[in-house]
Amino acid sequence: MSQLSVLVTGGAGYIGSHAVLALKDAGWPVAVVDDLSNGSREAVPDDVPFYEGNIADSALIARIFDEQQIEAIMHFAGSIVVPESVEHPLKYYANNTLASHALITAAVGAGVKHILFSSTAAVYGAPDTVPIDEEDLKAPINPYGASKLMTERMLADTSAAHPFNFGALRYFNVAGADSKGRAGQVGRGSTHLIKVACEAAVGKRDRISVYGTDYPTADGTCIRDYIHVSDLADAHVSALEWLVEHSEDNLVVNCGYGKGLSVLEVLDAVDRANGEPVARVMEGRRAGDPPELVAANGRLLATLDWRPKYADIDTIVGDALSWERKLRKL
Repeated sequence: MSQLSVLVTGGAGYIGSHAVLALKDAGWPVAVVDDLSNGSREAVPDDVPFYEGNIADSALIARIFDEQQIEAIMHFAGSIVVPESVEHPLKYYANNTLASHALITAAVGAGVKHILFSSTAAVYGAPDTVPIDEEDLKAPINPYGASKLMTERMLADTSAAHPFNFGALRYFNVAGADSKGRAGQVGRGSTHLIKVACEAAVGKRDRISVYGTDYPTADGTCIRDYIHVSDLADAHVSALEWLVEHSEDNLVVNCGYGKGLSVLEVLDAVDRANGEPVARVMEGRRAGDPPELVAANGRLLATLDWRPKYADIDTIVGDALSWERKLRKL
């Protein structure tokens, strides 16, 4: 199939930078826009056109569309920290919903035909049953999830009125790093469990906090479906291929492995990879954390030409720890 020119928003961030690598590896022309509020310029390869700025800057986006002849968008730019969204909801509605409105408006005006959106399992809130199916009730319990769900609805309504199609990939918990050491998680003030635990393993932190030990789970800690970031990036490339081949249809899929691990099980994997235990401190629950989120991923497997390559917690943690040790040496 012909490979279109793709703009990756948030392409200097964690997941976006891995998507850039996956697109490049598959031969797609790529450009990146990122305001570097939580990304790193070094995460973008030197041969990828880079624009520093915000996606709400309509003049900048119009210039990128024109200069790079953009035909498709992978949209990662946004804020992603659940507790912060509870404390600062307006920031999340501005960065995630209003900025997406500006980007979609510009895309419609420029005739961009395909938009692939970075969504989240947080749109489901605290579900009554797991694993979670795409058609299950969407009832976010935090502004992060609500802001993402609003953008999904905006894409659906706009696609019905204008000639473009969209995909929304609802991630569960993303972790790990590129196995070749080309990219990993750099973002400041991360709250991702595996990232924080690996920082503790290399001495950047003196402990790892476990938030909540009284959830209705086997060991009392939250259960999440962890997906390796490189598998997720490959899923984006497959989803974009699907959108191009099915230009009259939209795509909404969960991205996970369909199995959950508790916080304590993940920390045990970090201890194994590290060769010695990381100090743990048990603390109270955080606001906005549901007890269990696990993907029903049947639609993902049935629809896309994609199969996971790294679906093992020891692989995920091992790659994350290798990346953290690399950062420690810089």
